[in-house]
Amino acid sequence: FKEGFNFLRKSVWPLREVISFLEKGESPLVLESTHIYLRDVYGHTIQVMDTVETLRDIISGILDIYLSSINTRMNEIMKMLTIIATIFIPLTFITGIYGMNFQYMPEIKWFWGYPAVLSIMVAIGIGMLIYFKRKKWM
Repeated sequence: FKEGFNFLRKSVWPLREVISFLEKGESPLVLESTHIYLRDVYGHTIQVMDTVETLRDIISGILDIYLSSINTRMNEIMKMLTIIATIFIPLTFITGIYGMNFQYMPEIKWFWGYPAVLSIMVAIGIGMLIYFKRKKWM
């Protein structure tokens, strides 16, 4: 729509100047009796120009509102993805450490080692969720 209004504005602008020239009576080809009509047409061209400018401004405002709403939605999505990544980073770190095949890791030989590490990981995840909810980030 914006391109259409720009085209209309560019089309009416020269027309306004021509009608203004004819209305001033500087041309011998224009009769005195037509000056009233030319004045009326000139007024209409000014009104069309004002309407086009107003509609162009409205369209620009609507476009700004639309882009702002898209930006706000994208920020909400990025915030949620950041929270999810923040929760899983420490869990990935713990998994990476216990995924290494070291020979002397005392927790590996312990019977409750695997459930203890899983419990710690769950506690970290739940703790971070509670923290984010208290901060009202979720």
